[in-house]
Amino acid sequence: MTVLRSILLFVLAALAEIGGAWLIWQGVREHRGWVWIGAGVVALGAYGFVATLQPDANFGRILAAYGGIFVAGSLAWGMVLDGFRPDRWDVLGASICLIGVAVIMYSPRSA
Repeated sequence: MTVLRSILLFVLAALAEIGGAWLIWQGVREHRGWVWIGAGVVALGAYGFVATLQPDANFGRILAAYGGIFVAGSLAWGMVLDGFRPDRWDVLGASICLIGVAVIMYSPRSA
């Protein structure tokens, strides 16, 4: 159950961080205005709180592993919301990142 909780928290963190950055991008680059920018700032703040809910207490480990989730999630976000089509190198890179997440977060450790 701990692994499932951790994965769900990573997904929620990615939605908050990537979504927040995307909202700010839309507000500034696509001229959608301050409401979009403000919503993005709130979402980015929420990301910071979600990361603290991870069961592992090591900040460095959580953020390092989350980096891989961010990479894969960013590509997925672009596909769903912006019509981005990743090439094989994007997919390979994201796969390597996700393998890194699994190694960092879920490898057995001695006490």
